Amino acid sequence: MYEIIKSNWHKTKIIASFGIAITLLILIAVIYKSDNKGTGKPEVFITLDQKSDVINFKKFLLNQIRSPFININYEIAQGDTIQKILKKYKVKNREIQTVISEYKKFGKSSQLALGKKIDIIIEKGTEESNSIIKFSIPITKSTTIEITKNEENELTSKKIITKLYKRKTLAENIIKNNLYSSAIEAKINPDTIIEFARIFGFEIDFQRDIRKNDYFKIIYEKYFDEFGKFIKSGSILYAHMSVNGREISLYKFGTDKDYGYFDINGKSVEKALMKTPINGARLSSPFGMRKHPIQGFNKMHTGTDFAAPMGTPIMASGTGTITRAKWCGGGGNCIKIKHNSTYETIYAHMKNFAKGMRVGKKVRQGQIIGYVGSTGMSTGPHLHYEVIVNGKKVNSQKLKLPSGKVLKNEERKQFEIHRIKTDVLIAELIAKKN
Repeated sequence: MYEIIKSNWHKTKIIASFGIAITLLILIAVIYKSDNKGTGKPEVFITLDQKSDVINFKKFLLNQIRSPFININYEIAQGDTIQKILKKYKVKNREIQTVISEYKKFGKSSQLALGKKIDIIIEKGTEESNSIIKFSIPITKSTTIEITKNEENELTSKKIITKLYKRKTLAENIIKNNLYSSAIEAKINPDTIIEFARIFGFEIDFQRDIRKNDYFKIIYEKYFDEFGKFIKSGSILYAHMSVNGREISLYKFGTDKDYGYFDINGKSVEKALMKTPINGARLSSPFGMRKHPIQGFNKMHTGTDFAAPMGTPIMASGTGTITRAKWCGGGGNCIKIKHNSTYETIYAHMKNFAKGMRVGKKVRQGQIIGYVGSTGMSTGPHLHYEVIVNGKKVNSQKLKLPSGKVLKNEERKQFEIHRIKTDVLIAELIAKKN
């Protein structure tokens, strides 16, 4: 009702303005006709001064016709809050507080996620007193919080959940340069690529094992809205790699909350630690004695360096708890993770930490904890990675890690049924694609 009233009022203003315009033009014409009677000169309806009057009157009309509403599509920047954004558009303070209060009803803080886009509709008022008509912000890829003004001119909120439709998708490609670029070429979402690399990170060293013309195949879930627009990627159901003559097929098996990836023999691929906690990097400096690139003398290099572009995601090589997340002198920004009573890992020279990384934070294997940088004593962007076993720093690349779980008895029977069903799905998707 509120919007209808506003719309009708606006139309009335336009009609009235046009009425005034027509009336004034008629009067001008009559006056100038009367003034030129009997002069023998051609009738002139508009002189230079009159043109100026008409131009000014046109501006007046345009101002009347212009919508009193402002539509804004705002991309959240670093440090933005609801209050900061709405103050920028001179929204009434009491309405800002109401928006914040309504937003917090859904358990959210006023600090907003970087890069997300907010839809805002504002009604122009006097200088410093604009009003909110709509404030809509996505909190996930399928969920939006919408705050709107109702018929009683009150701001109310609701959660809008977009119904999603799941499709199982097959993607495959030959590796030309590296896994990431070849996966992007196959139109695979970056989040899925990272998960794919994490799964195989126990078996494959992506820096040394991958060869040109190696091959990968993946079946994963994709979610679309009712209009067929891609919203997000889901789980990887099957992953295959042909690497340097080795054929490795892995199947997702278990419940939605508790699952793992198993080979054709029912053996879990997961180990205590991943071989490398970064994708798309090269080993630039191994573990052992070396000439220090800055200090200039020989000393023990107690980790492995992986050179990678600035900002490349760094993953936790194993599940554990963060025991250090701070500036570490020559190590720059660094994180230390305690995985169990045996294993600890260190990640140094980071550009910055991922959101929420702090001492006491529990992280899962493969979770992004920070980004490649060149902080501390560093000559270029890279990750310095250390593995500590029973308090002693060891060569991560030569470390023999315990094998994963092997399915037995009833679990093994269920896995075999699941594997056959997945193989049938693979055949169907390949036939459909061809």
